[in-house]
Amino acid sequence: MTRARVVAATLLALATAGGGAALAARSWWQSALAAPARAGEPLIVEVPRGAAFRAVAGELEAIGAVRDARAFAWLARLQKQDGALHAGEYEIPAGTSARGVLELLVEGRVRLHRIVVPEGLTLEQVAQRFSDAGFGSVEEFVALARDPAVAKEFGVPGETLEGFLFPETYRFPSGASARDTIAAQIDQFERAWAEIAPLAQKRGLSKRDTVVLASLIEKETGAPAERPLISAVFHNRLARGMRLETDPSVIYGIANFDGNLKRVHLEDESNPYNTYRIAGLPPGPIANPGAAALRAAVEPTPGAEFLFFVARG
Repeated sequence: MTRARVVAATLLALATAGGGAALAARSWWQSALAAPARAGEPLIVEVPRGAAFRAVAGELEAIGAVRDARAFAWLARLQKQDGALHAGEYEIPAGTSARGVLELLVEGRVRLHRIVVPEGLTLEQVAQRFSDAGFGSVEEFVALARDPAVAKEFGVPGETLEGFLFPETYRFPSGASARDTIAAQIDQFERAWAEIAPLAQKRGLSKRDTVVLASLIEKETGAPAERPLISAVFHNRLARGMRLETDPSVIYGIANFDGNLKRVHLEDESNPYNTYRIAGLPPGPIANPGAAALRAAVEPTPGAEFLFFVARG
C-alpha cells in the first residue's frame, strides 16, 4: 500500500470510527492546514536543491509558515505533490494557508529581486550594480561582458557587450548567474532595437554605429528634450567631416580618470576615444544607452543646422 493510501485510509478510519472521532479528526485537519495566526512582513524560506520534503515541511513549521509539518506532508502526499517542489527562495505572505504554501512551492513561484539599471552606466558600473545586489562578482560579470566569444554568442556586433546592456528595471530570482542577468539585458536591447531598426536602416546606420552614437548622446545630456538636438549636431558634424569633439568620449578612453579633464587629455592622440583628435565615431560605445537615446540617434531634430552646443549651469 502506498503512503498516500495509508494516509487516506487512516483519515477514513477516523471518520468512520464514530461521530465524535470523525468530528475531531476533521476539526484537527482543517485547523492544521489553516493559515498560521500571524501578521506583518512575509516570511522568507529557501528550498535547497534536492532537499527532502520532510525537511522542507519541518522548516516551514519552524518559521511559522505552516501550523503542522505532518499535516502539510500528508496534504502533499494525498495530492501526489511531495516530489514536485522547486528549489529556490520563496516569499510567503501572512494569511497563506498550507494549501497556498504548497501551491507556491509546486508551481515554483520563487521570490524575485528588483534591480534598476539606469541609463548611461558603463559596463563596469552595471557589473557593480548586480554584484551589490548579490548576483555574482564584478570580476565574473566583466570577464563575460568583455569576452569576444560571449559577444558573438549573443549576436552583439563588436568585441564586448558595452552599449548593449539595456537600462531597465529587472527582476531575478535568488541565485541567478551573471550570464542569466546579461542574457536578460541583451534580450531587452533586442526588443528596443526592433522598434528603431527600420529608422537606422533609412539613415544608413548599422546597429553598432547607432549604439555608439546613442551612447554619446546619453552621456552628453540627461534632459529628454535635448537628445534629438544633440543628435542633430553630431549628425551635422559627421556629414561635414568635422570631429565630434565630445568630452565624455575622451574621458571614457582615459584609464583611472580622476574627474579633471585637462588639455593634455584633449591633445592625446594615443587615446582611440579622443574625438578632438580623431574624426568620425569612436571605436565603440562609451556607455549603455536607453531607449530615448537610441531613438534620438536615428531621429535627430529635423531641419536643425546646429554644429555646436554648450552646457550652462
